[in-house]
Amino acid sequence: MKIEYDPKHDLLNIEFVPDKDIAESLELDGIIIDYAEDREIVAIEILDAGKRTQKDPLDFIDFSIIKEKALAQ
Repeated sequence: MKIEYDPKHDLLNIEFVPDKDIAESLELDGIIIDYAEDREIVAIEILDAGKRTQKDPLDFIDFSIIKEKALAQ
């Protein structure tokens, strides 16, 4: 996963699958969701991110990875 913020254009992009082609994009109130052909989410882009969150959204990232093992049944 890659997170990028472009302060010049005030765009925040969260890329989940960098090597997949985007087949379709859906915009909902300034939030663009990019899908692959198989409907997997490739990326999410937030337009006017600084106006929707903080002045510089990447200054406030708190990133955590939580991994849990599946319980054997």
